[in-house]
Amino acid sequence: MKLSEIKRILATVESVNFQLENGQMVPDHFHVTEVGIITKDFIDCGGKLRHEKVANFQLWDANDYEHRLKAEKLLGIISLSEKVLGMDDLDIEVEYQMETIGKYDLGFDGTNFLLLAKQTACLASDACGIEVTHKKEMVNLAGEANTCKPGGGCC
Repeated sequence: MKLSEIKRILATVESVNFQLENGQMVPDHFHVTEVGIITKDFIDCGGKLRHEKVANFQLWDANDYEHRLKAEKLLGIISLSEKVLGMDDLDIEVEYQMETIGKYDLGFDGTNFLLLAKQTACLASDACGIEVTHKKEMVNLAGEANTCKPGGGCC
């Protein structure tokens, strides 16, 4: 999700709720302790120079049980960050502390913001000799005349 998308959503909702992919909710009393820009310059395993830049939101589960972040307040934090830091319309990465600090992509299901697990991958699979496998397409055989049916005696 990009900054423009979260701003559009926040303008239409009152409450801000975050949910992990396993269905667990981030406690209602969380704080957004940082909104910033993370820049990463690196060389992949194929020797190619790479540059990544994301907007970073850090969520913190405090013991301030009366705290509730409203959409309008988060919009204000984002707006100030854009102005002061000169943020572009970047993809958002969310940090959230559980056993360790996890980094997540951000989605929205119409009610809750979703913390979506990020995955590592080889960025230079061609240079490393790693074959890229494509998922095979599922075929529905139910309509075929020669398929087995319960009680049909073919299985």
